[in-house]
Amino acid sequence: MMPKTPLIFVATSDLAGKLRGKAFPADQLNKRLQRGVGWTPTNVQINCFDGIAESPFGALGDLLLIPDATAEAKVEFGEHPGLHFHMGDIVTLEGEPWDFCTRGLLKVALERLHKASGARLLAAFEHEFQLKREPPLSNEAYGHRGFSLQRDLCETLIAAISQVGLKPDSIMKEYGANQYEVVIGPELGVRAADAAVMIRELTYATAHAHGEQATFTPIRNVEGVGNGVHIHMSFVDDKGEPLTYSADGSSGMSELTSAFAAGVLKYLEAILALTAPSVISYARLTPHRWSAAFNNLGFRDREASLRICPVTAKDPVSVARQFNIEYRAADAAASPHLALAAIVMAGTQGIEEGLSAPLPTEEDLSLLNAAELKKRGLVRLPQTLEESLDLFVTNPVATSWFPDGFAEVYQAHKQFEIAKTADLDTDACCCLYEETY
Repeated sequence: MMPKTPLIFVATSDLAGKLRGKAFPADQLNKRLQRGVGWTPTNVQINCFDGIAESPFGALGDLLLIPDATAEAKVEFGEHPGLHFHMGDIVTLEGEPWDFCTRGLLKVALERLHKASGARLLAAFEHEFQLKREPPLSNEAYGHRGFSLQRDLCETLIAAISQVGLKPDSIMKEYGANQYEVVIGPELGVRAADAAVMIRELTYATAHAHGEQATFTPIRNVEGVGNGVHIHMSFVDDKGEPLTYSADGSSGMSELTSAFAAGVLKYLEAILALTAPSVISYARLTPHRWSAAFNNLGFRDREASLRICPVTAKDPVSVARQFNIEYRAADAAASPHLALAAIVMAGTQGIEEGLSAPLPTEEDLSLLNAAELKKRGLVRLPQTLEESLDLFVTNPVATSWFPDGFAEVYQAHKQFEIAKTADLDTDACCCLYEETY
């Protein structure tokens, strides 16, 4: 048998939430860490269906995609192909960050947060996914038998997560048909989004090694459940001391957390196109799906867009380290880097404006009329991607967080995706997204 040359893939999580890049011989790593691989500006306009939206770059321009030595995922699955990739940064030929690199945008957002507050972000992404084949057992929501059917897959996935240096927390048989949820521990800054990418790719590879196919599509069919991405966030100072909790604060939130949460809620409808960016995302973001439908803060409420999470610790020091807030209006059609950048930008805006979070809601908001919602500063979130896009590009504050031209490029990218699905019925649209995510 012809010997194989080990290859390393250097990757970017792009505007479509897809992992794209190039491979090179593994023995060239040291060189590639300095020089990267060639990349093209118009690649930013490849949508999730591999069409290319109208691009301001055309056929012009050259970039570099440079691997990050600290962001490596390498796992082997016995006789099955494993994976080996590095997350990378897209830079100009002069080595400057490129304006449309999602990883670079997240770095800018995190720097802004630190400048405004002295805080550093800890975050963890919870992922729900489904196995595509029909489940051999029905009625196994949260069930032991449903879990046991995929125990080997789950144990392999948890081992793979540990192997790439992440911290596995739990894995479970979720409510939906053949649906599972995998949870990891928090990571600091950019690594949190890198970790989210790794979890998705490890899940795809693990499923393949076990004769299964996994999908992270926002929703497989409107009669079933959706697959969300829940982003848990907390704050520490430069010494790693917690900043999120205050025993005297509203619902336990420190002033920093309250202001950050208020910013996220104020600008939620403007960033939704970046955190829930597919046509079918909005079939999931409806009342009574345990997802998100209003710009509300909830206390231990899984219908809230932003949730104050419970803690299990009893002593004040441990409570302060456990305390976190959870953004629930996201799915895996979004790049983790871009989604987190948008959330951090909105939260930091709240800090800079000196906002305070509202009291958590404690009722079914879908039962309130428009006047009652308005009186409380609550709005129904956009119900289509078109509406969500419009709220983003017409919001001068939200668009100012990003480089010149970003909003227009992103809008063109997503409008091309919308056009691809325009003539499809709901079932066909769901099938199309299931194949791509």
